[in-house]
Amino acid sequence: QVQLVESGGGTVQTGDSLRLSCIVSGGSFARYAMGWFRQAPGKEREFVAHISRRSDISDTADSVKGRFTISRDNAKNTVYLQMNSLKPEDTAVYFCAAQGGTISIVMRYDSEKYQYWGQGTQVTVSS
Repeated sequence: QVQLVESGGGTVQTGDSLRLSCIVSGGSFARYAMGWFRQAPGKEREFVAHISRRSDISDTADSVKGRFTISRDNAKNTVYLQMNSLKPEDTAVYFCAAQGGTISIVMRYDSEKYQYWGQGTQVTVSS
């Protein structure tokens, strides 16, 4: 089955950077659009970023636009989330997710439209 494993989380200070990675196995990585979501304590899971199968389309949430960048390397079956200028409000568990099939624009932002999920990696930003 398809498995996703995130890494790269940690505890950093305001203004620092982190790069999250998500390695996908058990499936054809190039057939999936990929997304990053996050969930802070007591809050719902929220969309962070999305990238299409061939990296020709990418999108980020307004809250991280200009600071976070999503990318992928299909040769390495890996999707990345580069996070710069981190803020305390970025503190959350970050999840990567894979999305197959026909994908509409609206579907990019809907966590229920992703078929496979990783276990998450904790990012903590101290002030």
